[in-house]
Amino acid sequence: MTTTKPTLFSVIEQVIKGLNHQTISDERKAVLQPLTEFIQSKVSKNQEIRINFICTHNSRRSHLSQVWAQTMANYFNIKNVFCYSGGTEATALFPMVAETLKNSGFQINKISDNENSVYSIKYADNEHPIIGFSKKLDDDFNPKSEFAAIMTCDSANEACPFVPGAEKRIPITFEDPKAFDNTLQQAEKYNERSLQIATEMFYVFSQINS
Repeated sequence: MTTTKPTLFSVIEQVIKGLNHQTISDERKAVLQPLTEFIQSKVSKNQEIRINFICTHNSRRSHLSQVWAQTMANYFNIKNVFCYSGGTEATALFPMVAETLKNSGFQINKISDNENSVYSIKYADNEHPIIGFSKKLDDDFNPKSEFAAIMTCDSANEACPFVPGAEKRIPITFEDPKAFDNTLQQAEKYNERSLQIATEMFYVFSQINS
């Protein structure tokens, strides 16, 4: 039986085709390597792959990482990948993150509208939406064991030297686009960070031999 590759929304496909992983430095590839090895190990053993992207507030970088990692797993047809996100505290998914993803072709629907709004984020017609909202890393929505904890910001990396239940803890930190909130560069800088994360997740999943 042959498995057909899932089809992403066309705008997302175009964004992915425009990414250039040659822009990733050797130093950065070394930072990404432990995540590649974690995924490859699970694929080789035909095990489920759980990845929890962790940042202080679970509002920006951790969500972008979760969404792009799940999308790239789909793009490269790597099965049984389940991506999550969490924080050392819960705040809210910052609206500019949803707007940035929407501009890259994701279908965004706000399920609830309150201080911590819940978003449905779809990358393909026939795939489950990613449910985006801010939560603590040990929230019941997230896995309790057998996952890789990816520390996406320096403060969470320093605050959480140990992540309960994590099989592996991997620092892959990104600069915070929050620095550009309420400036003329806001949209540009959020898109820049989103595309950096997309490029790096593309690179990681492109290395997997399935």
